[in-house]
Amino acid sequence: MVLRPEQFTEKALAVIQKSQEILAEYMHTQWDTEHLLLAMLDEKDGVAFDLFDGLGVSIDSFKSSVKQILESVPVANRPIAQVYMTPRIAAVMETAKKEAERLNDEYISVEHLLLSVVKNEENNGRALDNLFSQANITLEKVYQSVQSVRGSHRVTDQRAESRYRSLEKFSVDLTDLAERGKLDPVIGRDEEITRAMQTLIRRTKNNPVLIGAAGVGKTAVAEGLAQRIVTGDVPEELKDRRVLALEMGSMVAGSKFRGEFEDRLKAVLDEIREARGEIILFIDEIHTVVGAGAADGAIDASNMMKPALARGELQCMGATTETEYRKYIEKDAALERRFQSILVEEPDRETAVEMLHALRPKYEAHHKVSVSDEAVNAAVKLSQRYITDRNLPDKAVDLIDEAASKLRIESQALAPSLKEIENQLRRLEHEEQASAQRGEYQTAAELRSERLRLEDEYKNQKSESVPTIDGDMVVTADQIGSLVSSWTGIPVHRLLETESERLLHMEDRLHNRVIGQDKAVSAVSDAIRRARSGLSDPNRPI
Repeated sequence: MVLRPEQFTEKALAVIQKSQEILAEYMHTQWDTEHLLLAMLDEKDGVAFDLFDGLGVSIDSFKSSVKQILESVPVANRPIAQVYMTPRIAAVMETAKKEAERLNDEYISVEHLLLSVVKNEENNGRALDNLFSQANITLEKVYQSVQSVRGSHRVTDQRAESRYRSLEKFSVDLTDLAERGKLDPVIGRDEEITRAMQTLIRRTKNNPVLIGAAGVGKTAVAEGLAQRIVTGDVPEELKDRRVLALEMGSMVAGSKFRGEFEDRLKAVLDEIREARGEIILFIDEIHTVVGAGAADGAIDASNMMKPALARGELQCMGATTETEYRKYIEKDAALERRFQSILVEEPDRETAVEMLHALRPKYEAHHKVSVSDEAVNAAVKLSQRYITDRNLPDKAVDLIDEAASKLRIESQALAPSLKEIENQLRRLEHEEQASAQRGEYQTAAELRSERLRLEDEYKNQKSESVPTIDGDMVVTADQIGSLVSSWTGIPVHRLLETESERLLHMEDRLHNRVIGQDKAVSAVSDAIRRARSGLSDPNRPI
């Protein structure tokens, strides 16, 4: 049989090429079915790998068994001049062609090759047949696995396999993460989550888009919705739904051929359509879909999504900033009218403190430290006051995270006295070895005694200096203040000074700048103190 490359998909051709490399590696003279099967299993992101994984087969164990069969084949004793096809591999290729025709496919793909191998080896009593029997692999099971992997996709071009399970490749299942407890708790966003649910069950314009500044917790709203779906705390229409976060960057990455991005997105939309309303697609930074993938006349992602949104085949939930929404989404009237905007505002101080209290156990477990209540309050208060270019709760969470990380590193760092002992130990060890080599055994013995004494001292000091996990490793408000100081350049004592202390010493500070105006300074200071204490009329000037 003559192999015609134009009949095969790119992945199938790659498998055939790999099988011939395996043949050369084993120094065999005949290309056989086992070479082809091993090549299929070597492709980690290949269809055969997915098929065997779906059948519950241990791929490493199965590959080892195939290699044992290949190792039993006689090897050539000189470089191979010509490779011959066995009748078995020729039959596999012929059967693969028939399988492609039977499934209404236009090209021979990897799954056709695998189906052909199993079909031709079934009940023939050979080693490979026995291996399939031991692994409980039957033709019927392979057909079922192929259906599971392919879905409704047909092989209509040479890149068809890259579109299988596109949704799984390019998205993250937030409901699955919520079910496994992998998501952070969501606090203080009940109103936004409720509005998102109300929008999702509307008859029209049922695609919410979360609009808010960076760091306020827009993605957390989508995660909160996924957590509510898992717990069943949602309307009947949203039960058993799945929230999938689409990774637009992954879809665009590596799409080097013209039309490849469109193929990927079309495959994703097809799978969502097949799910018949089960999937809510969450797109973070949704403004990136406008223009994504467009080049040299190709249509962008937003134009591909509009028909599905209009027909109700795609239900989408987006997140973006107000600036990006105005710049990209509002300009596209056809896209904008498909979405209902939901404003996600920065939480107030009390809500931000609640959010940090909910997140605190996650960071304590990660860094193996404790975070005090004072540290949580200081993180919110100081970040709100002095870090003005970012938003709560993100900036406060970052403070807690970095302060815990800093404490963890400092606890493991050696004190200066311990470093000095380490240097002495190294010096004594070198001198001891040099003395022994010169035959000065008495000196070497004295140096050894000194070294052992220092080693004991080193162990004792180290056990005392490094606090234990359950001991003194606590993130405090002072450490948060020190970190904010390093971020902003404001002296620590000014950060940690309370407002009452500043008000009490206001005259002293003003006198440093204003000379000879004692009465005016006292009058201004008294007026400010009355205003801050709440004694003055809030509707009148200070």
